[in-house]
Amino acid sequence: MKRLKVELGERSYPIVIGRDLLDRLPEELMARGITPKNKLFIITDHQVGPIYLERMESILQAADYQTGANVISAGEQSKSLHVLEEITGSALQAGLDRKSVFIALGGGVVGDLAGFCAATYMRGVPFVQVPTTLLAHDSSVGGKVAVNHPLGKNIIGAFHQPSLVLYDTETLKTLPPREIYAGFAEVLKHGLIWSESFTQWLEEHAEELLALQSPFIDEAIYQGCLIKSQVVSEDETEQGKRAILNLGHTFGHALESLSQYGGLIHGEAVALGMVAAALLAERIGVCPESEQVANRTIALLKKFHLPVRMDDQFTPEQVLEAMRHDKKGSGGKLVFVLPTRVGAVDIFHDVKETDVLEVLKMSKEVS
Repeated sequence: MKRLKVELGERSYPIVIGRDLLDRLPEELMARGITPKNKLFIITDHQVGPIYLERMESILQAADYQTGANVISAGEQSKSLHVLEEITGSALQAGLDRKSVFIALGGGVVGDLAGFCAATYMRGVPFVQVPTTLLAHDSSVGGKVAVNHPLGKNIIGAFHQPSLVLYDTETLKTLPPREIYAGFAEVLKHGLIWSESFTQWLEEHAEELLALQSPFIDEAIYQGCLIKSQVVSEDETEQGKRAILNLGHTFGHALESLSQYGGLIHGEAVALGMVAAALLAERIGVCPESEQVANRTIALLKKFHLPVRMDDQFTPEQVLEAMRHDKKGSGGKLVFVLPTRVGAVDIFHDVKETDVLEVLKMSKEVS
C-alpha cells in the first residue's frame, strides 16, 4: 500500500493506493472524521454498480454506516444538469443532511458528477473518491468537479476537494481493454509534462503496464498521483501552474464536444490532443524539432494502443470553432499548453489560429 498527501492546508487529504483496499474503507473514513453518524450516499454507474456496489454497502453497513445509492447510466452523457437534478432528488428522499457524505464509486464521469453534486447539495457537503478506472487516477485528485454543456465540456463546475481518495488497484482488472488503453493517456501526460525519466520508464515498461502487472501498475498510478498532487498543492484553483495539467485537453475537449460525448472517450481524445500539441509546439518553434517530441509522443501513444491520427469526421475549422468555447481561453484567445521538451511544458497565449488550423490538417496525416 502506498500513501501520499495533497497539501492544501485545512483541505489537505490522503491518497491511498493498493490492492484490496475496499475492505479498509470504514477504517479510512474514520481516520478522516467520517463516522457512522454521517449518512453515506454512493453514486455509481450501471457498469460498476453490479460489480462493486453491493460489496461496498455490505462493508460499510457491517461497520454501522447508513448507506444509500444512486446508479446512473455509464458514459459522458450522464454529466448533465438533468442527471444532477435526479441525484439531488434521490439524496433528499434518502434523508441526506449537511453532515452526509457522498461517495463516488467509478471512473471519471462518476467522480466529476458526484463531486459536483457534493459541491452543490445544501451548499456543499464532503465527498470521497473511490476510483475504479485507470483514467480516474487523474480526475479523482485535485477537486475539479463539473457537468457538461452541449457547447463545452466541464463548463458548469466548481473546485471542491475530496476528503479522501481510496484507490483499490484490483478494480482495474474488470476494465475492458479500451478503457485500460484510454486510461493510460493521463498517465503518459503526467510524464510528458513533468518528468523525462518517468516518461522513459513508461516507454520501457509498456508491456507490463498494459498487462496491469504489479508492482508496475501500482508505481505508475502512484507517480501520476504524486505529480498531480504536487501541481495542485501549488495552484489549487488553476490561476497559473495547474494549467500545465491540461496538455492535450484544449484539442481533446473540442473533439469530445463535437462528437456530443458519444464517440471518442476522454483518454483517446486527450491522446489526439497531445499529438496536436506536440506538432503545434514544433511548428511555432517553442520546441526544437531536434528534441523529437512529436515523434516520441506518437511512438509512446502507439505503445499503449492509443489513437494518434485525427479522422475526417470533423473539419479543422469545426474543431477550431469548438475550441473557442473552451473554458481555458483568456481574453477571447485560446490558451495552449505545449511541450518545450519531453518532460516539460509551458503555457502560451499568443498562438495564431492559422497555425492551429495547419496543425489540425497535419494531425489527419499522422501515421
